[in-house]
Amino acid sequence: MTARPLRLTLALAALLLATAAIAGEHEDNRADNALRVMREIQSVPDSSIPDRLLDEARGIVVIPDTIKAGFVLGGRRGHGLMSIKNPDGTWSNPVFVRLTGASVGFQAGVQSSDVILVFRSERGLDNIINGKVTLGADASVAAGPVGRNAAAATDGALKAEIWSWSRARGLFAGVALDGAVLQIDHSANRGAYGYGITPRMVFEGRTPTPASAPIVAFRNELEEATTAARRARHTAPAPAAEPGAAQAHPLESAEPAASAPLTQP
Repeated sequence: MTARPLRLTLALAALLLATAAIAGEHEDNRADNALRVMREIQSVPDSSIPDRLLDEARGIVVIPDTIKAGFVLGGRRGHGLMSIKNPDGTWSNPVFVRLTGASVGFQAGVQSSDVILVFRSERGLDNIINGKVTLGADASVAAGPVGRNAAAATDGALKAEIWSWSRARGLFAGVALDGAVLQIDHSANRGAYGYGITPRMVFEGRTPTPASAPIVAFRNELEEATTAARRARHTAPAPAAEPGAAQAHPLESAEPAASAPLTQP
């Protein structure tokens, strides 16, 4: 190889390395913001994801600083992380996703909010891995209840495939996201994991542990939050008897009390 082609090859290699380094730093910032949102929301029991939903979740998406803007015709756009729960109950390393959507109505101005989606079925997750999912069309979505002990009866017997929340101006509440499109951000994943690494490989643990500290910390935060939710569900005290309710003496009845049927998810 002559000197000139060699210099061009070295210059191209240096450019590719520099691009990868920049992309890695950018994705680190996105992962760090998603981690911050997860920690802040779960740190306040009255404004956190209910224990039951977090314990039974099949996947979770955290999108910080989603921008909603428009005048009559509006749009929503955000970038975040998505992890899925493994068969053994642990969480996978996250992949990068983006949320886009449009809305029509009387609106004006710009609003930034954090969005969290909790998946309760495999179908929506498969749609994202294979391309994209349109919330409300490809998978049913409902505004999520708030609080660890929230009575999640918004959708009957918790039949929604996806539950959604939004936090704006410090308020964490359920939000309707029908029509929004969620899909894999392949460019961001190349920056974080390298070329040739697919989302399925990441979810199935067929990749080395990422060098990015925020990405690893996000997965660890999910592990801790889910462990705490599972422990809280199994150690929750029985509801106290209502004031004035008759208390039966243990010797007054020879028949053991019938146990209440388990609530089906």
